[in-house]
Amino acid sequence: MLSLRVVRRFGTEYSTAAIATAPIKSTDSVTSSCSPPIVVSNNTTKPITVEEPALFKLKAERDPEKLFQLFKSNAHNKIVIENRFAFEDTISRLAGARRFDYIEELLEHQKTLRQGRREGFIVRIIMLYGKAGMIKQAVDTYYNMHLYGCCQTVKSFNAALKVLTQTRDLAAIMSFLRDLPWKYGFQLDTFSVNIVIKALCELDIPDKAYMIMVDMEKVDITPDVVTYTTLISAFYKINQCEIGNGLWNLMVLKGCLPNLATFNARIQYLVSRGRAWQANDLMGTMRYLRITPDEVTYNLVIKGFCRAGYLEMAKRVYSALHGEGYKPNEKIYQTMIHYLCKEGEFDIAYTMCKDSMSKNWFPSVETIYKLLEGLMKGGKLEKARPHGVEQIRQWTDGESSFVGSVRTIGDIIKRGLGFDVRNHDDYRSSAAPSYLLWFNSTAYDWNL
Repeated sequence: MLSLRVVRRFGTEYSTAAIATAPIKSTDSVTSSCSPPIVVSNNTTKPITVEEPALFKLKAERDPEKLFQLFKSNAHNKIVIENRFAFEDTISRLAGARRFDYIEELLEHQKTLRQGRREGFIVRIIMLYGKAGMIKQAVDTYYNMHLYGCCQTVKSFNAALKVLTQTRDLAAIMSFLRDLPWKYGFQLDTFSVNIVIKALCELDIPDKAYMIMVDMEKVDITPDVVTYTTLISAFYKINQCEIGNGLWNLMVLKGCLPNLATFNARIQYLVSRGRAWQANDLMGTMRYLRITPDEVTYNLVIKGFCRAGYLEMAKRVYSALHGEGYKPNEKIYQTMIHYLCKEGEFDIAYTMCKDSMSKNWFPSVETIYKLLEGLMKGGKLEKARPHGVEQIRQWTDGESSFVGSVRTIGDIIKRGLGFDVRNHDDYRSSAAPSYLLWFNSTAYDWNL
């Protein structure tokens, strides 16, 4: 038992066998009989290689052909196939490379596998075709679902309908909506109605969209808040506020309460008509109804006060934004900095611009132009200089196509600040940023 335990624990079984079977060559019989045999093992330990997971390979691959081959080799890998992000990211990158042949081959192959029998998976295939702009293949996938043992229901119909609306072909959309439910024996739902109404509103025919809603109510399809919000926003957009307000009242009378998007649509209309105070009152109504305003709401109200000339009220709303626990987004920074510069309050604009840039949100060229000119006129060159450089970094880092925009800022730097980018401290450092190297390599002439 002891010898057996040694064999199990220390692996001496192979060395014992080697002693028993290996021939011993010796020229001295005495030495060979007395000396223990020397056993030399030829077994060398090989390094263990751990293969990188397929998801990491897919994410890191940049070559379209290699990406296609890698995804195809993992067609049966559930970890890859069931990962929605990996699937969508692969198709998106192949579409960006315009390799639609690869996309079609991958997706058509997926439909022949076991997962192709699930309607949810076919819906994903349809939507992926839609994201790649391959509308015909998406619709054909819906029509051919029965070939893969999968039945067409309203779920897959809605996916195909949504993709079809990208064509903006009204006749095709209406034909699809009219014929398919009867052909395959299912009933439309509220999502179907919302898809069609949104498509019609985007085609600037909200009147027809409203009639679709009326017809659907006759077959017991109840509009929801999304339906009403889409229509209200569309009528406000074409300045038919009477119909928009009427739809708002109709929605409330039918027991469908407005949500955040509905209020934002109405606030946007009020701001566009210069009625900033009413927009602010409506935001107060939202709080009364326990609907919390979001960044879009605050941005609209701030923009409304700024456009109406009430900059102090815009500042108060901006402060209230912080009081509610929100942080300004890029659009809010852009709006405030733009109108502060317009009103000549360059110190506050500078502070906001600095905060915005620290979050990698850069104002537009026109806004930074006004800010630099204002700081220059106020004699605050030290504040203007770093912002000019940062804006140059944004517009030129690897993008020489923005030469026209950089020229605008360069004019100010050269005329007002006396600042030569080639003499900047960053340029003299060993780790010169790419935007400075770009200026040196092209010998850019500000006078062009």
